[in-house]
Amino acid sequence: MALVSAPLRVCIVGSGNWGSAVAKIIGNNVKNMQKFASTVKMWVFEEDINGRKLTDIINNEHENVKYLPGYKLPENVGIDEGPEGLKLISDIIREKMGIDISVLMGANIANEVAAEKFCETTIGSKILENGLLFKELLQTPNFRITVVDDADTVELCGALKNIVAVGAGFCDGLRCGDNTKAAVIRLGLMEMIAFAKIFCKGQVSIATFLESCGVADLITTCYGGRNRRVAEAFVKTGKSIEELEQEMLNGQKLQGPQTSAEVYRILKQKGMVDKFPLFTAVYQICYEGKPVQEMISCLQSHPEHM
Repeated sequence: MALVSAPLRVCIVGSGNWGSAVAKIIGNNVKNMQKFASTVKMWVFEEDINGRKLTDIINNEHENVKYLPGYKLPENVGIDEGPEGLKLISDIIREKMGIDISVLMGANIANEVAAEKFCETTIGSKILENGLLFKELLQTPNFRITVVDDADTVELCGALKNIVAVGAGFCDGLRCGDNTKAAVIRLGLMEMIAFAKIFCKGQVSIATFLESCGVADLITTCYGGRNRRVAEAFVKTGKSIEELEQEMLNGQKLQGPQTSAEVYRILKQKGMVDKFPLFTAVYQICYEGKPVQEMISCLQSHPEHM
């Protein structure tokens, strides 16, 4: 008599707009799959919303009213209060927990995913079988997934594109036009590829940058993401990044400036700052008080033109 495997349990750690959007997909998918347990747990950072716990609101009203308002979560998605915080994040999790990690990155603005508008995404997995399992869990007719084995590059794309988006926002604030923004996107992509080739442990496939996690996510983030939007306001208002985060992001944080600081530290240690002028300019404008016009100077003298 064959033994029947227990259903695989799914937990979502984090409940921001993307965590909530993906909870909506997974919660609906597992209802129709015997392979996965029908209840999905989501761990959140507890917050008070007008005198009520965010966990209570999500559990009772099935809506994340702070980070994804207007979209109902499936009733089989429930809340656990969870841990804080996260080298590559996947490396840290592998080391601490001793498990395989796959990563998902793509042109996936959370509100559009929640609204079930068509998009593509990329799963990077060092063990193909696990990547295909996540594809089975997540894919819908409007959320189409490609699985690649270049997991570190997929993850790095998801971090570095936010630096480029800050640069695009600076150009929007300066009213430079779409030609300049296109140059920012192209040169930013070249720096992303160069950085990955130098710092990724394994082999880097250029084809990965043509997946949704690469050029598609870069384009979306440079036109529709929060990093672009806040960077534009940084130029127009003269306010600090911290002030604008508080005013514009409803408790969320920008990834671009912080990532630029981490990347700049690595580049400085390796003596490679001059090889990545766009990444460097974003850091210096955000943290060292360099004038925003330095963004244009870095484009004009970029090594790709020499």
